[in-house]
Amino acid sequence: MHVHLLLHLQWTASMIAHKRRTHPFTEGHPATGYDQEEHGLARSVQVPPGEADSRGEGGRVPDPMTVASGISAAGALVSAWQLRRRALRAEAEIELLQAELVAERHAASHDPLTGLPNRRAFYRLAATLLTDAAGKPLVAVVLDLDDFKLVNDRYGHAAGDQVLVSVAQRLSAFAGDNLVARLGGDEFAGLLASPTVDRRWIEHATRRLCEALAAPIPLGARTVQVTASVGLAPVHCPTQLADALCRADAAMYQAKSVGAAQRPRQLVDTPQLAEC
Repeated sequence: MHVHLLLHLQWTASMIAHKRRTHPFTEGHPATGYDQEEHGLARSVQVPPGEADSRGEGGRVPDPMTVASGISAAGALVSAWQLRRRALRAEAEIELLQAELVAERHAASHDPLTGLPNRRAFYRLAATLLTDAAGKPLVAVVLDLDDFKLVNDRYGHAAGDQVLVSVAQRLSAFAGDNLVARLGGDEFAGLLASPTVDRRWIEHATRRLCEALAAPIPLGARTVQVTASVGLAPVHCPTQLADALCRADAAMYQAKSVGAAQRPRQLVDTPQLAEC
């Protein structure tokens, strides 16, 4: 639409200039009535009624100044439209870059298989939670699946990955708003808010955790049940986090050794607990 308007205005201006230059009676003669009428064409040219709709109201073409103003206005509109397109394109590119940045940050801090925070993110988030807790007791949890290698050897690594995903989902459901992470392999960790750190609460929390993991995990046409060894340790401030995780890890291995002493040991054994 803008291009057609520009072409029409340019054509009108050129026709006026051409008529003025080539008229045989205008050069060297005083202005006659015809010349005056021709001169009036510069201000307003009468066109046939049939062309009035395309050239202007009443069949008259605007004078050159109006034409020039119209061309400038049309050019300004086109320029504004182009700038708007560039701005929209730039906004889209910025949004795409921001989305890619968010995805990269998420990938750097989360386990790609389970979607849980990874080891590095766990330490950072746990330190923040302990700072916000302002001395209120929290419980560090370390969990390791028992005989997970048997799952991989018997059913394949794809099945093992499916088991890890199911375990991660159950741990997340158990923890609720609390922090759960995959440290690596079949090892998970968490930081649980606790109204108290007495033995009764710890046993209750562990029992609920075991129940969350007890249900069979479907693997195609078959199901498998896994067990886990769990260690817990109270922690009150960020400076105690590393030590609490070490104590929880030691408690977890103690639980694993207790389970290993039970014969026969199977994938359906009840998860064991050792609390430091």
